[in-house]
Amino acid sequence: MIFDIYEYCNQGGRSYNEDATGYKVVGNNGLFVVADGLGGHSFGEVASRCVVDTFIGGFVGETEDAEEFLRGKVFEANDNILALQQERKTVLKSTVVSLMIRDRIATCAHVGDSRLYYIRNGELNYYTEDHSVAYKKYKAGEITREDICKDEDQSRLIRSLGGPDHNEPVVYTLPEELLDMDAFFLCSDGAWEFLRDEEIAIDLLKSGNAKAWCEKLLVRMMERIEGENDNLSLMTIILRDD
Repeated sequence: MIFDIYEYCNQGGRSYNEDATGYKVVGNNGLFVVADGLGGHSFGEVASRCVVDTFIGGFVGETEDAEEFLRGKVFEANDNILALQQERKTVLKSTVVSLMIRDRIATCAHVGDSRLYYIRNGELNYYTEDHSVAYKKYKAGEITREDICKDEDQSRLIRSLGGPDHNEPVVYTLPEELLDMDAFFLCSDGAWEFLRDEEIAIDLLKSGNAKAWCEKLLVRMMERIEGENDNLSLMTIILRDD
């Protein structure tokens, strides 16, 4: 199995970038991570980089239990951020969304509102659910899914890394083995707020590789961004048998 991967991380309209991305591939196994240091907190870029480094640095390819590994890395990253807070005498927080692919089985873990989408045969099969007040409004039927990005509570997270509690990840393993041309999209909220779910799948169908897919998504976003926008991070992954 071959991983076709493309990542893009940009400060957007901000003066500095608090997002971080990273991945590591060992044989047929891969680990992919996107983290977003929370805006309004000091050293957000330090927090997000700490998260990515914690995940990637501990990945050697084989692991007996993917869910246990990802859950453990979430709590390890949280402890590392807490240690940085003590060292720097300031608040650091971050989201995380991660994907592990091992022997054609995909497992994801996330905390916060950075997202993962899984696409097969041009259809969106799975996506993570944000840990935010706005997403709870959507689940309660108060707003539509498309309205999440415009809601006044979009940035109010109910879970994040960098605190003694409210940091529990959602960990999920896809029930079926991955196939040739299955695809994943990981991103921060600075990216998904300018994209609709169906557009992510449509642009995949129009693309021959992960880079072209990412570039098509970026074109859509650039047409919609007005004024200052958040940092934005995208990671596109397409699986190929050869």
